[in-house]
Amino acid sequence: MSRVVIKAENISKQYRLGLVGTGTVRDDLKRWWHQVRGKEDPFLKIGEANNRSSKGNSDYVWSLRDINFEINQGDSVGIIGRNGAGKSTLLKILSQVTQPTTGKIYTKGRIASLLEVGTGFHPEMTGRENIYLNGAILGMRKHEIARKFDEIVAFSGVERYIDTPVKRYSSGMYVRLAFAVAAHLESEILIVDEVLAVGDAEFQKKCLGKMNDVSKGEGRTVLFVSHNMAAVKSLCNRGIVLENGLIIKDDLVENAVATYLTGNFGTQNYKIFSKEYDTKDFTIHELGVNPVEKSPDSILDEYQSIEFNMLFTLKNSTKNLHVTYVLNNEYGETLFTFSHSNSGLKLKQGLNKINCTLPEGFLNIGSYYLTVYLIENSKTTLFVEKDILTFTIQEGERPIGSWMGKEPGFIKPKFQWIIE
Repeated sequence: MSRVVIKAENISKQYRLGLVGTGTVRDDLKRWWHQVRGKEDPFLKIGEANNRSSKGNSDYVWSLRDINFEINQGDSVGIIGRNGAGKSTLLKILSQVTQPTTGKIYTKGRIASLLEVGTGFHPEMTGRENIYLNGAILGMRKHEIARKFDEIVAFSGVERYIDTPVKRYSSGMYVRLAFAVAAHLESEILIVDEVLAVGDAEFQKKCLGKMNDVSKGEGRTVLFVSHNMAAVKSLCNRGIVLENGLIIKDDLVENAVATYLTGNFGTQNYKIFSKEYDTKDFTIHELGVNPVEKSPDSILDEYQSIEFNMLFTLKNSTKNLHVTYVLNNEYGETLFTFSHSNSGLKLKQGLNKINCTLPEGFLNIGSYYLTVYLIENSKTTLFVEKDILTFTIQEGERPIGSWMGKEPGFIKPKFQWIIE
């Protein structure tokens, strides 16, 4: 039976927005007087959930509230949730960077943490010196660092710059070196925040492979925060989903990812905009995916063609703009990019109705995010809005005489653009 290496009991963390302390001498004295008498902090009785999308009525917010869980040795746990859900705060508490407002955290074994780019690095020191410094901060002895030095440098891939001050490193090189030190520390627990997103694809793959070896090969515990659900599913066996500082799911990683995607994914096929996207050069009025009935939550059939429709006003006739769409799947992976610049059609000054049709059966069953770009002269991005629309494609009945499945091999899709 695996032993418990991390245990959280009723962990909560409260912050006051914009200020340190309570904000007034009277409230500071009130808090101190309650603490002297051994009574509960009176300001813990107020506060709201940390919902960043609403203004709220209180200056006190709960970044985490009543968090309870146990993690066994050898577990790989993905901590997932939207931005502001409390993931980084939880990892900082586990790493003892900050203390919880209430509750207790118990850990067994040495912890190696990689929470921010360049954590523990001194910019004026060289990469070589920072390896020793960072290793010492993480609890490695000098002889242990020296024994693993060559391995750390080889893994980081920055050997040529190892005697260069790290202030001249790129953010990616920072992460490479910092992760190499943390990964080679013989710790029982490895905690990694979203910093790997800074690295390039080759290094991300290398890091995920190393964490996989650390967890499954060496039996160490890994806590991993990422918005890349494919990476979470491949690395972790368990997932904890946070929302507004609360745990809403603690289960097998497949179930946790499904909960996150379902909760984070509100179908929104069609939108009408008021002044959100009104600029001096253009205005976006409407945007929809198959908005026949202008229903914002309709589900599409896998065998029907997919139409992206935009109602758009071009105010400046000198602007050579084109519309580009980027389609991501439910795991955040980019599937493809398509642009009306390839159609030979041009936007005219005034109102434009832009339609792009994908052939029937082109998209698989699942959920999708649509990102919109407006680009001038194929160079300058004037506007970008990520995940502006979301839509779901469900299983359908194949029409009689459908071409799908009749032609072997790869079918090149034809994107049909129409501008009225």
